[in-house]
Amino acid sequence: MLLPAGARPVGLQQEGRDVLVVRWSHGHVGRHRVRDLRLQCQCAQCVDEWTGERRLDDGAVPADVHPVTIEPVGLYGLQIAWSDGHNTGIYTWETLAAGCQCAECAAQATTS
Repeated sequence: MLLPAGARPVGLQQEGRDVLVVRWSHGHVGRHRVRDLRLQCQCAQCVDEWTGERRLDDGAVPADVHPVTIEPVGLYGLQIAWSDGHNTGIYTWETLAAGCQCAECAAQATTS
């Protein structure tokens, strides 16, 4: 999903242990598989700051990883503390919007 100017999350809800639902101010309801969010972390522990090379071994992230806490970071993103002990990544609104896995966004991705 392309994030409209000024759009921001107005609600977060865990749906089971596997899905995080993000309700946006412009009406979109985004869905994210939580393990996929964990694997998308862009912090310096997960991605080399100089080369951009992934450091995170996908196989080291448990299949049942899930958010323990979710906290706002300023007016631009979220910090998620994960059940695997990781807690340094920041997920910006743009990152969350771009990674949306709802049916509408998945359909748009396959037609683009």
